Amino acid sequence: MNAQANVLVVDDDPGVLDVVAFTLRREGFEVDEQTDGAAGLEAARARSYDIVILDVMLPGLSGTDVCRALRAESDVPILMLTARDAEIDRVLGLELGADDYVTKPFSTAELLSRVRAILRRRELDRANGGAAVRRLGGLHIDLGRHEVLVDGERVHLTLSEFKVLALLAEQPENIVSRRELMQHLWASEHVGDEHACEVHISNLRRKIERDASKPERLVTVRGLGYKLLSV
Repeated sequence: MNAQANVLVVDDDPGVLDVVAFTLRREGFEVDEQTDGAAGLEAARARSYDIVILDVMLPGLSGTDVCRALRAESDVPILMLTARDAEIDRVLGLELGADDYVTKPFSTAELLSRVRAILRRRELDRANGGAAVRRLGGLHIDLGRHEVLVDGERVHLTLSEFKVLALLAEQPENIVSRRELMQHLWASEHVGDEHACEVHISNLRRKIERDASKPERLVTVRGLGYKLLSV
């Protein structure tokens, strides 16, 4: 997997950029580097990458601006780099469509783990290219094409949102725990940050519910998890 993966790293801190690029290249990844938001966005548009690693705080266009622009036109996986005390940046990044985030300072082992988990999910999705279409009430989920229709209208989901919805759709009407969702999301026993799961659930509700403040399709079962209903 690694030898085939192309990674774009966008960070204006030379120290962080050098360490991240060196670490990824040492592991067999092909890495392109950019130091500001505008250049990063241009690079991401000019080439097909397997993952984009994007710092939130960038000169010119911010990382969140770049994330918003990329997500409007591409489903490339995005991993955000955020400051440890900037929870609002982490939540905003996920709401804009980032797949995960790593807080600074981070270990190279943690970064590699997150990158590999995202790419592993991508590979599993591609391997399921001929998978079935699932219909639950007004939801139409095409696993092969990564397409979701809500009451006949197509909605755009991030890779993580689609993974969560697909798992829930495998077990309609049944409760799926937060831990199960996170293990499925990361294709690993490592479940990452559960807060990220909650943000993905919130984002999904905004996209598939008629009224996200009163969910009828993706409901919470307090203390147990979530379930998807046929409505």
